[in-house]
Amino acid sequence: MAKVLLFGWFAEKAGWAEQQIAGATLLHLKTILGECHPDIAAALAVGKGRSAVNQSLVYGDAPVNDGDEVAFFPPVSGG
Repeated sequence: MAKVLLFGWFAEKAGWAEQQIAGATLLHLKTILGECHPDIAAALAVGKGRSAVNQSLVYGDAPVNDGDEVAFFPPVSGG
């Protein structure tokens, strides 16, 4: 299982910030997340958010192994 971390409004929508979830790829984890939280899935699908595996940003899909840390970040703004 991977340690999945959610940040910002992703964590607020899901009602959790960290969970252990089994998934073979980043896309698989996004699918699992989207089944429970369509708002998060919609944001990730249109590029409004980022994903990281083991603290490295990932664009597209990537393998996920047991013990990996996967993080999902919502869009942010600042100034």
